[in-house]
Amino acid sequence: MAPPAPAHRTHSVTIDWAAMERRLRAILPPKGVVAAPQELLAYDCDGLTLHRAQPPLVVLPETTEQVAAILRLCHRHGVPFLARGSGTGLSGGALAENGALVIATSRMRSILDVDLANRRITVQPGVINGWVTRAVAGDGFYYAPDPSSQVVCSIGGNVAENSGGVHCLKYGVTSNHVLEMEVVLPDGTVTTLGSGLAETPELDLRGVFIGSEGTLGIATAITLRLLRAPQSVAVLLADFTAMEAAGEAVRLVTAAGVLPAGMEIMDNFTINAVDDLFGRDEYPRDAAAVLLIELDGQEREVAAAVEIAGDLCRRAGARTIRRASSEADRALLWKGRKSAFAAVGRITPTYYVQDGVVPRSALPSVLAAIEELSSRYDLPVANVFHAGDGNLHPLILYRADEPGVTDRVQELGADILRLCIEAGGSITGEHGVGSDKRCYLDWMFAPDDLATMRLVREAFDPAGLANPGKIFPTPRSCGESARRQASTLTVRLDALSGGAVQPPSREPLDVF
Repeated sequence: MAPPAPAHRTHSVTIDWAAMERRLRAILPPKGVVAAPQELLAYDCDGLTLHRAQPPLVVLPETTEQVAAILRLCHRHGVPFLARGSGTGLSGGALAENGALVIATSRMRSILDVDLANRRITVQPGVINGWVTRAVAGDGFYYAPDPSSQVVCSIGGNVAENSGGVHCLKYGVTSNHVLEMEVVLPDGTVTTLGSGLAETPELDLRGVFIGSEGTLGIATAITLRLLRAPQSVAVLLADFTAMEAAGEAVRLVTAAGVLPAGMEIMDNFTINAVDDLFGRDEYPRDAAAVLLIELDGQEREVAAAVEIAGDLCRRAGARTIRRASSEADRALLWKGRKSAFAAVGRITPTYYVQDGVVPRSALPSVLAAIEELSSRYDLPVANVFHAGDGNLHPLILYRADEPGVTDRVQELGADILRLCIEAGGSITGEHGVGSDKRCYLDWMFAPDDLATMRLVREAFDPAGLANPGKIFPTPRSCGESARRQASTLTVRLDALSGGAVQPPSREPLDVF
């Protein structure tokens, strides 16, 4: 047995982790507890490697009953915890920065039920996204949400972040495809959210849970909606000499009433990175941008949509348009987009991905502004994004050994998010807030909005044990945000009282 982990002070409670380890080993299989320091290193960050924090303990449950027993134990002893799927998240959501117990669902990988008659499938949270389609593809079905990491990301993590993907333009994000969940609440209670039906009359607690980033409990069984595979699918690859022209093509296609399954853009840096990864020129290296458009449906519908989309791309300035109809050719075109992050990682192993959203009409101006910010900060930015719904994924490239670079990287990331908000967008489209963007949440929401969200969170988790410190700005982690909120409160009280009432003098509460 590894030496006991040191005690950590969390939530003003000193936790005896050695005792906690003994209790956990009593309810889990022999290899269900990870305590050796060298093994805990594998859990010190998620896909966002800019921030790291080694957890005191990691547990690997295999059943709902084991998860419930763990959470009852945490509730009894005041131990904070967080759920972790495959660790591919990009917002620091699985970061154990407060000395929390990590509950990894990677061994909960069973497909529990396949109900093709009602077009649904029930899986454990550790099931990999791509496995769902693989399980039903032979019967002509598939699961629509497809994050770029779908070969490694888990359904539980997709639910926590409300992940999107290439096809979310037409088919929606994870919340549009989850019918029901078995959930273990933070006190260890097991409940069901949703009913397995598309529409039901009760409060949509299923919808509240999806995208809550592990702050309301842990889903242990998830019923997903399956779709029939389309009769016909075609992919167009259009290349442009200017990014603005690619953005104009997106605007024209969507304005014409054509609804592609997906529309993705890659800039010149990403194009060359992908070609280098493949060892061949799959995309034209001299293009400023390439636009991928996937169209699906009935054969005649797709044939007409291909003609319309192709004509509109040419009107926007496309140099060439390549069409892929066979499954192999389509997969080849999409492989580059799906491999974009990995391709950039070969050039610069350290990069920081942002996840802002802007209206489609603002794409050209925002991308131009990002280019200016890149020059100002002297940090390269590669752009690859879901163009159809304006979900940007700028990759800020940097060398980790450069003194002071992480501060510049985060400042540039913050400026990009501010651009998105000023354009009428959001600080995140699918990666979540986590620990990375919590200090910017009050850029979008007023104090009353944040207070209401906290009340919802408290209703599920009064003790504040589930993924503490995530999503919401706190004085400890976001001093500037706390000052902004205090200033806003002062102004509002003055406006209400004519200056006669003074705001409370105490510090803002640190909400977990």
